[in-house]
Amino acid sequence: MNKREFLAASVGLGLGLGRGHAAFAQERSIAPVRTAGAGSASDGRVPSRMAKTTKLFKSPPGFPNAIAVADEGLWIGEQKLSGELAAMFHMTEPKDLSESAWLVDWNGKLLKTVTTPSRNTSGMAYGGGYAWMVANEPPFGVFQVDMNSRVVSHRQIPLGTAKDGGGCHGALWHEGKLWIASLRLHGILRVDPTTWQPEYMIPFYEVPGRTRSHGIAWDNGAIWQVIGNDSNKFSDGRSGLLKYDVATGKVLEMVELVPDSADPHGLAMHNGELISCDAGFHPGWPENDSPTSGWIFRIDFI
Repeated sequence: MNKREFLAASVGLGLGLGRGHAAFAQERSIAPVRTAGAGSASDGRVPSRMAKTTKLFKSPPGFPNAIAVADEGLWIGEQKLSGELAAMFHMTEPKDLSESAWLVDWNGKLLKTVTTPSRNTSGMAYGGGYAWMVANEPPFGVFQVDMNSRVVSHRQIPLGTAKDGGGCHGALWHEGKLWIASLRLHGILRVDPTTWQPEYMIPFYEVPGRTRSHGIAWDNGAIWQVIGNDSNKFSDGRSGLLKYDVATGKVLEMVELVPDSADPHGLAMHNGELISCDAGFHPGWPENDSPTSGWIFRIDFI
């Protein structure tokens, strides 16, 4: 995709500056809806299958809403509710508004804690020796933080205003590039982490009844994305995954989690297995309504 094509696609996706933000709920795309259904790639429909979840270990105390894989283990991004969001959920705003990135081993043992100024973190990546924490509430943007909790940079998601690039529900690092699941752009945007130039974008594929988008993970030239429905309680939640071909943006597969599965937020790939986390907060649900709140879990295809 060249620069002219990128800008044309961006305009088509509605990059207006006057749109509101949804801290938890995915904004609805104004792009034409492509309808998903069971079938084969040859008949124009998206192949689908089912999956279940298997609990691995609990995160450190807090609300885990983002994950990223490292050589040493798993990074977990902490989410706190503050300001309007704390009032919305009838919670007392925490005295310490900083949000942590926790590095744990694959048994859940805490190895390192990095403190960040991110707010309502809903996506993170790890790469280049840095934690990349993506804020889903003011001051928004992506915080590049080193292993000594020093903020190296704070920049907004590209193609927005200088102080408000909108919210994000996922991020990943691959081969020196940062991918951001931007709510305002309704797409998965690849950014050069040094120049901060946008390079390529895969528009969100909107599945009827599954308009909530969340974490993303790299898988051999494809990107998985968490999707879900709008619901009022755990028992009514219906979550799943989409798999995009990175080269073309085409949706390769749709996965639905069986009822009573853990509620996925962040997403990462480790040794060929998809890993996710249950933050304990879900739009419209009572706090900790999910029985797997705070757990890190594996997604198993069935």
